[in-house]
Order: sequence, then C-alpha cells, then structure tokens
Amino acid sequence: MPVLSPTSSSSSSLVFTCFFIILFVTINSSNPVTITTKAKRPPRQLSVNYYAKSCPQVEQLVGSITSQQFKETPVSAPATIRLFFHDCFVEGCDASILIATQPGSKILAEKDAADNRDLRTEGFDTITRAKALVESKCPGIVSCADILAIAARDLIHLAGGPYYVVKKGRWDGKISMASRVPNNLPHANSTVDQLIKLFSSKGLTIQDLVVLSGAHTIGFAHCKNFVDRLYNYKGTKQADPAIDPRLLKALKMSCPQVGGNDDIVAPFDVTTPFVFDHAYYANLQSKLGLLASDEGLFLDPRTKPLVQSFGLDKAKFFLAFSAAMEKMGSIGVKRGRRHGEKRKVCSIHM
Repeated sequence: MPVLSPTSSSSSSLVFTCFFIILFVTINSSNPVTITTKAKRPPRQLSVNYYAKSCPQVEQLVGSITSQQFKETPVSAPATIRLFFHDCFVEGCDASILIATQPGSKILAEKDAADNRDLRTEGFDTITRAKALVESKCPGIVSCADILAIAARDLIHLAGGPYYVVKKGRWDGKISMASRVPNNLPHANSTVDQLIKLFSSKGLTIQDLVVLSGAHTIGFAHCKNFVDRLYNYKGTKQADPAIDPRLLKALKMSCPQVGGNDDIVAPFDVTTPFVFDHAYYANLQSKLGLLASDEGLFLDPRTKPLVQSFGLDKAKFFLAFSAAMEKMGSIGVKRGRRHGEKRKVCSIHM
C-alpha cells in the first residue's frame, strides 16, 4: 500500500481539503469487470474466540476507546489503519512498530525509521489508551498486536468502512529495527512492478495490492511525497501527465517546488477524504490520484480492471477489503515465549 502514513494537519490543510471537496464533486465510472475474491486461509493459531475465557470483554474494552478517540480526533482512524499496515509489513503483525528506541541505544527502533516519522501520534495514542484499559481488566493476557488489529478494524468501521471479525492470538515481537523498514514498505514513487513484488513477498496477491491500496480513501500525505509529480516527474522537469490539470493547479498552489511549508498536506481522496468508501478508485480513473504509486494502479493493465470494478461496486470492495485485511493480519504471526512476548506497556520490551 503506497505510503501508508497519515500526516499532520493544520488550518491551512483543512482549507486545502475543502477546496478539493468543492472542486471535484463529480466522478465518472467505467464498465464493470468480474473478479474473483479468494484469499488464502490465515494460520490456524489465530481464532476469533482466542480470548473467550481469558478476557471475553476485550473487544468491548478496545471498542470503548476507539469510539471515544474517533469522536475526539477523527484523524485517529487513518492514523491507526496506517500504523497497522506499517507494522504488518515489517517483521509481521507483532506490534514491533510500537516499541520505542531505548535511551542510549545505538539501534533505532522501527518507530524511528525515516519511513515512519510521519505516522501520526493519534494512532499510537489510541493503542496506548486501549492497552491500559485492557490491562486494568485482563492483566498480562492480551497482546499489543491483537489490540492494534482490533483497533484498526474498529476505526475503519467508524469511518464508514466494513465491519469484519478479527481473529486473535498474536504475540508481540521482540525485534524492532529501523534498518529493516525501508525495504519492506511501499513508497510514493513505487512502480506497479515494485509493488507487486513487495506484496508477493508478504504472501499477498495483485488483487490484495489493489484492495489494500483502497485504504487511501481516507488520510493525508505531505507535499514531499508527491512534489516531484508536480514539477519534475521522472526527471523530465515537467508535471506528470497523469494528473488532472485542475488537481495539478491546486497542488502547486500549496506545494511549491522549493521553500514550501513542510506541514502542508493533501488528501489521498480529494472527493470524500474523511469517509471510508470506494471513491478512491473512481478518482484514479479521473486522474485524481494523489501519489504516482496510486495512479499507477489505473495505468497498468494488470491492476486497471480491478480499479474499475471496485470503483463501481462499494459492496464488492468492502467484501474484498475485509478478506484482504484478515489475510494481511496473519503475516508473520508470532506465538509462544520463544518467538514473542505479551508486553504490559506496548512501547517497552518486557
């Protein structure tokens, strides 16, 4: 999923977002394409009822925090979703991204890798609060990794997306190294070939790539992630021709080639940036994709039919997204004390 990091917003970014919402209110759709959704079954050690006896109220406890967080800071939704993606793609879904670099350590933790510095604090805060509440009721039982998986699902649903069951049983990983991040995350300028190769290395298909990229239906990206598309696409000193001229003009107004405000952001989805829906795919067909890696999904013949299909059918997208999230949530699962731990505080090793 290209550049899965939400970014900080400001009054200027909100004005910028509103401008987009007004400017791009009409989306054209393409003809439907039939696809087949068939994800591999996740590992048997994950179970919906994993905490049925040891902490039966875990979903309700996490849910009380996520609902409160969403009301107080709606940006917690994209922040937590990105956090889950970035965790699973590096070392597997083991909450290793939550570990803080220890004072005096020469080895930086994942959280401090360059690719993760733009992850919003609201995502981390959501898990910290949820973990504290769960620990107060079920001490030493529920892993940070499972809490992150549940919280991501909750916030997807709160933002308007699908509700799906979360299988649990993950343990927290013991390894968290910033050096392992760059080669395991997609980037804003990743080609479709590079994305397919990366997702394949995680056991995910081309359809999973297109489906999970749909998480860019909410959230924002800093100018630095797409500024080359505006002024020097692939070294041509010209704008990317695959950008709608109106979008290009709007982006240039807020993201100058040099000397711009580092805090300025733009929405991934310029039509409904705060709602988890399927407008992302219609945007790509109208040259309204923010990142080159997003727009590339519509330009490549291997992924274009899927973009067109999901752009027409929200129910199909929601069903496929739920299956893909379950599949991604099983990447690199740790079990037992030999390979994992259950941290009492998610940012600190036991």
